[in-house]
Amino acid sequence: MKELCGQYEKRMFHIAYRITRDHYTAQDVVQESFVKAYMKLDTLQDHEKIGSWLAAITTRTAIDVVRKERLTKERTESIDDWEKSNLRMKQNVEDEVAAHIIEEKISRFIDSISTDQQNVYQLKMKAGLKEKEIAALLQLNQNTVKTKIYRLRKQLKQLLNNNEIIEWS
Repeated sequence: MKELCGQYEKRMFHIAYRITRDHYTAQDVVQESFVKAYMKLDTLQDHEKIGSWLAAITTRTAIDVVRKERLTKERTESIDDWEKSNLRMKQNVEDEVAAHIIEEKISRFIDSISTDQQNVYQLKMKAGLKEKEIAALLQLNQNTVKTKIYRLRKQLKQLLNNNEIIEWS
């Protein structure tokens, strides 16, 4: 296992860093990925594909970490928002309610889509990766990634009744 660490550690770190955008978090992801790989090493059928296998574990682990951090951040932000709202009067309550409803719709929509689509969404919207980078990380065809993004965008627009503009960079 020590040889695997030396051989694949940099590659795994780069994958983790691209997703997490944080040096220390990426290191934690690599370490956690190696632990997961060690625990499941006996399930690997083709040892020639160990690099791809480790990359996939790292990608999924990093996405999970980003997702957990996002949830924690959202909870903290919602508590902060609540405290701030108690300190000052809101001028336009209707706009805030409408924005909150839209946020809830988007959140429920993201929770309802497949894991593959959620991964693409996370990498595109949260990590800010390009289609080519997403395709490489998820081991998908670049056109498949573009199609998934197109469909997500279309579904979101439909969900929001074309009242809300969603920017995809």
